[in-house]
Amino acid sequence: MKLKNRVKELRARNNINQQDLATRVNVSRQTISSIEGGNYHPSILLALIIAKEFNVSVNELFYLEEDNEN
Repeated sequence: MKLKNRVKELRARNNINQQDLATRVNVSRQTISSIEGGNYHPSILLALIIAKEFNVSVNELFYLEEDNEN
């Protein structure tokens, strides 16, 4: 299973760029970019902070996707 997220989608919906979100949640723009790209899995605390920023649950922001490998 892979951890996926809707950070980029929610940023676009709310017209927020990566730097603005990073500033709001007190991380670097590179951290936001890495989360969106699936290269970094945030701590539970950071996941909660980002979810709160978008007024969604962590489950709405992050989800598991099945691997298609056999």
